[in-house]
Amino acid sequence: MKVIKILAVDDHEMTTLGYKFILEDTQFEDFTVKVDTAKSYKEAQQKIKDSLQSFPYDILLLDIQLGPSSEGTVKTGEDLGIWARTTSPDSMIVFMSSFSDNYRINSIMQSVDPEGYMVKSEIDQQSLQAMVKTVLKAPPYYTQKALAAIRKRMANDLALDENDKKILYHLSIGTKTKDMVNYISLSLPGIENRKRHLKAIFGVEKQNDQALITESRNRGFI
Repeated sequence: MKVIKILAVDDHEMTTLGYKFILEDTQFEDFTVKVDTAKSYKEAQQKIKDSLQSFPYDILLLDIQLGPSSEGTVKTGEDLGIWARTTSPDSMIVFMSSFSDNYRINSIMQSVDPEGYMVKSEIDQQSLQAMVKTVLKAPPYYTQKALAAIRKRMANDLALDENDKKILYHLSIGTKTKDMVNYISLSLPGIENRKRHLKAIFGVEKQNDQALITESRNRGFI
């Protein structure tokens, strides 16, 4: 019988072990499931690279928020999904996240175009089983809250570009705005304009940079 290989990535080990227990214990009609787990961006990257030497993962289950690396850098599940799209193009990508807001989900839709998105509060044994069967045969698979957010997509472009993400990252580590020109390919006025735009997007127009950091962290961007 065919074996479907899945990599579940989440910095909370109990979460990935839960996915593993449920899916490996499920009696699927045409296949069995083998679930590997990873707790960090770097560990997941290595396991994906190693799998390419034999049998690539059929499905990647990615949380958005991953803990900081040993070097102190912040890489999200979205970053991992973008990387995996080119490195392991035959792998199906499904996000498993607590984020259910319209902005965050539609950003993921545009940057990664995953085969599925599941809001964690809606995940149970039945939905996990249905997700695996659906993404293998007729993707995509969305839980109810994720689908509702996608349907409410705003007309404007919701995805943050690389410069936006760099600004948020450098704010989060304490880099002063005037010093960001050393790391970001924008002028100082350009960076200041981006910051104002980001505050408007996140609904903190009249607040300070800390409010922007807090809101972007709450939505999983840093």
